[in-house]
Formats: sequence, C-alpha cells, structure tokens
Amino acid sequence: MFSDSLIRLAPFLLTLLVMASLEQIYPWRRATQNLARRWRNHLALQAIAIVLLRVFLPVSLVTVALWSAQQGIGLFAVWSLPPFLTSIISILVLDLCIYAQHRLSHAWPLLWRLHRLHHSDRVLDVTTALRFHPLEMFFSMIWKMLVVLALGAPAEAVLLFEVLLSSSALFNHANIRLHPRLDAGLRRVLVTPDMHRVHHSRRPEETDTNFGFLVPWWDRLFSSYRAVSAQGNALEIGLTTLHEDRDNSFTGMLSQPWR
Repeated sequence: MFSDSLIRLAPFLLTLLVMASLEQIYPWRRATQNLARRWRNHLALQAIAIVLLRVFLPVSLVTVALWSAQQGIGLFAVWSLPPFLTSIISILVLDLCIYAQHRLSHAWPLLWRLHRLHHSDRVLDVTTALRFHPLEMFFSMIWKMLVVLALGAPAEAVLLFEVLLSSSALFNHANIRLHPRLDAGLRRVLVTPDMHRVHHSRRPEETDTNFGFLVPWWDRLFSSYRAVSAQGNALEIGLTTLHEDRDNSFTGMLSQPWR
C-alpha cells in the first residue's frame, strides 16, 4: 500500500514540471533573477519544513483523518450524510479554514513575522509557492489537523484536498500569462495567477486582498476580492522592506522572523 505522501508527490511533481515549462513558453514577465538559486533556496525551505514535520508531527493529515474515523470523533461522526456530500463539504471547509489562516497571518503581527517571508519575494514564479518559513508550515499543519478532527473529515477527502491545495498553489503563483477570457472563466472556480498576483503587490491595500488559495469564493463572500491591481501591468511585487539580496539568501530567509 502506498503512503499518502507518495500519492501526493506524483501530482505535485507533475504540476511543478508543467508550470515551470509554461513559464518558459508563456511568461507573464521575463525572469530577472537567477533561477537556479531560486529553485535551490526554495526547495531547501521545503526540505527543512518536511524534516521539522517528520520529527515533531510524525503523522500525516490523512492518518489523523483515519484515526478520527476509528474513534468516532468530529461533526460527521454524528451527522450522517452521503459520502460524496461529506467529501465536498470537507474540502470546502478545509479551504475556508486555510483562507481564514491566511487572512489572520496578515492581521496578527506574530503570524505576519513568519508569513512575510512569502511576500518578500521580489518576483513571482512557481517556486514562490514553496517559499514559506518552516515554522509557518508547522503551525499550519497543526491548524489543519484540528480542523480535520473537528469535522471528522473522511481520509479520501483530506487526501484530495492536500493534492488540490498544493497543485493550485503552484498554479496561481506561476509566472504564466493567461488569455483574459481564459482567466475570467477560470477565476469563477479557481484562484488564477492574475488574481493572486494582486495579493503580492507592494501596496498594502492590495496585499490585504485575494487571500484564497484554491477557490475564489471566500474572497468574494468576505469582501476581500480585488479583480485587478491599480498598477496594471506595472504591478510591483514584494515588500517595501526585506528586498535586499541578503534578505533573499537562504540564511536570510530563515532568519527573517527575528529581524
């Protein structure tokens, strides 16, 4: 039996490869940084996060879901629904909780100290989806585990959500150019690169919009949706601070929360 980590790895690598290839064919902007260095540093952040999780949280989200089902824990243990409907609700609620976590990461100073590493990237490409501080990923996993336990979410839905979340993050951070009609159609059901780029604007009033990762509905529902940047094609990416070369070195990224 394959572990859920191996099952998630295949679509992750496939999406990463496809988006990286499309960035070379249909770039939104031409690359202005050393791509090899970006890939090396951002993959290293992911590697440290994986080790941190393996050591201090040696169970996966799917394992937590399986355990909650065995123990009869969570909302769906007492609220019987058809399996398909249970899975759909679980995926949507998990995505809503990630939206809430993301929004709080901008509002609470302590959480922002961790999350700002993601926003200090001066350009956007598919590797930006990997640029999260290991501690932020650790606390995010704890949050997702609590949500899974509260819901009693089925393991299949949790696995599918993890696949969808990682794939959509790679997609909406990718440095790709979509035809306006395609973007308009997709953003009815998915967070697109054009939509998410507004969130990475240097302007705080634009950074504090478009918090969704998977579906765009929460931003529309909770009045945080912004269709386009006021800067148009001249959109400036990143922060007004933490944009020096030393801030984007590997050690500089790890130490950002304490600087």
